[in-house]
Amino acid sequence: MALLTATPLHAQTYSGDDIGEGEAEELSNGRDRTSIDPYIEANSIASWQISPGSDVVTYTQLVAGVDASIVGRNNGGSVSLRYERNFAHQSDVADSDTITGIARGYASIVPRVLTIEAGALATSTRVDELGRSVFNPTVDDDLSTQTYSVYAGPNLQTRAGDVEINANYRAGYTRVDGPDFVTLDGTSADLFDESVTHSASLRAGTRPNEPFPVGVGVGAGYYQEDVSNLDQRVRDAYVRGDVTIPITPTLAFVAGAGVEDVEVSSRDAVRDADGNPILDTNGRYVTDEASPRTIAYDASGLIWDVGVVWSPSSRTQLEAHFGHRYDSETYYGSFSWQPNRRSNLQLAVYDGIQGFGGRLNNALAALPTDFSVIRDPVTGELTGCVSTLDGSGCLDGLLGSLRSSVFRGRGVVASYTREVGRMTAGIGAGYDRRRFIGAPGTVLELADGVVDESFYLTAGVSGPVGERASFTINTFASWFDSGTVGTGDLRVFGGSASYTREIYRNLSARAALAISTLDSDLATDDLTTATALLGLRYDF
Repeated sequence: MALLTATPLHAQTYSGDDIGEGEAEELSNGRDRTSIDPYIEANSIASWQISPGSDVVTYTQLVAGVDASIVGRNNGGSVSLRYERNFAHQSDVADSDTITGIARGYASIVPRVLTIEAGALATSTRVDELGRSVFNPTVDDDLSTQTYSVYAGPNLQTRAGDVEINANYRAGYTRVDGPDFVTLDGTSADLFDESVTHSASLRAGTRPNEPFPVGVGVGAGYYQEDVSNLDQRVRDAYVRGDVTIPITPTLAFVAGAGVEDVEVSSRDAVRDADGNPILDTNGRYVTDEASPRTIAYDASGLIWDVGVVWSPSSRTQLEAHFGHRYDSETYYGSFSWQPNRRSNLQLAVYDGIQGFGGRLNNALAALPTDFSVIRDPVTGELTGCVSTLDGSGCLDGLLGSLRSSVFRGRGVVASYTREVGRMTAGIGAGYDRRRFIGAPGTVLELADGVVDESFYLTAGVSGPVGERASFTINTFASWFDSGTVGTGDLRVFGGSASYTREIYRNLSARAALAISTLDSDLATDDLTTATALLGLRYDF
């Protein structure tokens, strides 16, 4: 088994591959396949607020969606798109429209050399008064947010003799449509609006014994994210070299060093005559375009890392790195294990400076192109993880804070999927730590140094019941610890179950139950809600 070359330390934590190990095996066996499943639904929903108080609201829900998967020799991808229209039966509850979905795919321009990959995400969540995502809403209300993210770009993989050349470019866009909200001290907390990201990298290197005893490489990269809130900007450029020293045929020591320049900057808000920042109609700070750009973070100089790469087979891969970056220690790596075609374990440790949009783009790009979306059976919302037997299965960027400030994000995300007989079970978990960065003398200075931490867990199982029915069970739990003084912790947990039975050809009936609880240190009572659904679905 040939040793992997060293992975360069660069501005982005994740990198999306155009084709995964499992997909490559399937294609080599000639198993091209295409599956397209459009559907419509008509549902009746009742939501009961158990505490505090007791209130029941009902809705009629109409849905149109499509689930599709394509695996071919020169292209592949998966998409799940769902549109919902909710009609409230009570006059004091508003109707709503929701679009949710996720897509990830690639197309070969030159097979095995040049590919174009792309991904997109639409999801809705509910936030608390501090901008922390807490759970999926049944319908829109004053605390609901809608998040959209998309990216696309080419990947190049080629050789010049013994030298492997890899290059990629990605452009991304992320937007959050949500409410304005106010913190407890009366200061408005700025919710992330939108950002544009650009990233590019280039590396040329050799493998051990091809032709040198050790593998050598040189690479460069550039990352920029422009956040609309107060014109924040992240720029990260690096140049580095690396070496791969084989220890055994499957184990190697890797090391690299170079120089990097990282800068975070922003402008201040427009202020009134008393020096108070001015807010727009959405509750966000109005950027003072005439104000000078202020440096919030600047780190330049030597970067280095050392680590190991272990690759005993095409189904087991491990990378672990320790080094110096951002003027401090850094850890990152990944582990993947696919013991057979029915199970898959993925783990990733990340560290990077980004905004909310950059984090979400990177997590989206890390998804495989062959997956099945896991949705809440009542709301139809994405749960944050997908069912996959190849590649990372969870989107860590869906959870956590929606603050507008740029942050240094560290954490770990893991997922495990297994087919048990005719059933599919999966679990995803993670920890995310965000230290926010704000320029001195600006309104963002209040967020500088604030640390938000979150832990999250999702699990589910689904499968057939006899020949004409199926079931789904999902659970979730999240813990939030905000660094903002006086905010306390927040805990969210819940579960759902659904049963579907075909009643005539492509027409099926469905029943679902869900319950969720929000426990906040700031509230005297927990918020507990139970929801029930009865409906019909027709698959074309």
